[in-house]
Amino acid sequence: MTLLRRFPASPLTDQFGRPLKSLRISVTDRCNMRCRYCMPEREYVWLPRESILSFEEIDRLTGIFAGLGVDKIRLTGGEPLLRQDLPALIGLLSRHPELRDVALTTNGILLARHATELKAAGLGRVTVSLDTLRAARMLEFARSPRHADVLEGIAAARSVGFGLKLNVVVIRGYNDDELESLIDFGRSAGAEVRFIEYMDVGGATDWSMSQVVSQREILDRFSRRYGAIEPLAQPDAAPAERFSLADGTVFGVIASTTAPFCRSCDRARLTADGTWLLCLYGEKGLDLRDALRMGCSDDEIAGLISTAWSLRDDRGAELRVDAADRGALYQLESLRADPHREMHTRGG
Repeated sequence: MTLLRRFPASPLTDQFGRPLKSLRISVTDRCNMRCRYCMPEREYVWLPRESILSFEEIDRLTGIFAGLGVDKIRLTGGEPLLRQDLPALIGLLSRHPELRDVALTTNGILLARHATELKAAGLGRVTVSLDTLRAARMLEFARSPRHADVLEGIAAARSVGFGLKLNVVVIRGYNDDELESLIDFGRSAGAEVRFIEYMDVGGATDWSMSQVVSQREILDRFSRRYGAIEPLAQPDAAPAERFSLADGTVFGVIASTTAPFCRSCDRARLTADGTWLLCLYGEKGLDLRDALRMGCSDDEIAGLISTAWSLRDDRGAELRVDAADRGALYQLESLRADPHREMHTRGG
């Protein structure tokens, strides 16, 4: 790796001056849950196994992205812990000196089994999706009976010393009566809870604005329950706005539906088969797998990435705010026609 690639002379920026700093890497499109906002159907068109990037290919692309300024990597899925030998990949990625953060988002079902080896491999932080504290509700909503395994995974992550966050997608009529309970659970579990407005992307084929519990509503509820809430300073590119309760409990809200953060978005997504997406709402991506397997050099691939990012003008969530008669972004037929539109393929 050359000095120029390791230490770029100037940040790579898009049409709005947004740098490329954060990369979400999906390692599989498979999942062992069927959450209503992501995978509500019973049958899916999966990415062909032969198209899935190898660990060596992911590591090579990570090095190229790091040379262009990326310093944060988050491994996602599907459910990333379904990918066999995932600690081996983390071990490869943790060797890149440019990366200041290697993190994982998981549903937690398999986390207790792997927490120790993930930590030993170099993983720094873990985010667990936890939409409900009620096992029966998870069975109904996500078609999984393994709620106890999720809680065990959260406990294991804390015990080995991971920085820990809990993601809660808030849906009116499903789990909006649990927000205070989830705050209390996060406090006891040593985890920061992040409430996410229900988004109209990917598999959310039954999405409607009436189901969205806005950031304003969440804050109003908490202020009535807990008293004054203090906003906290944060980096411009952070998706969650963070707040503190009077007792010091910190939580976040990602208002990606009612007040999106497109203006500062520094992230992109790499699907498990190597399609690079510049926006969660983006229709098309750049096929980096073909570039790898056709024998392109690192510099040639870096050139493709640089050109694509310099032309980036995506602000998909902001455009959706202004959409007339806003409904679900995709219907089932269009998702089956192109699996890359699925949330579980894009890495959330």
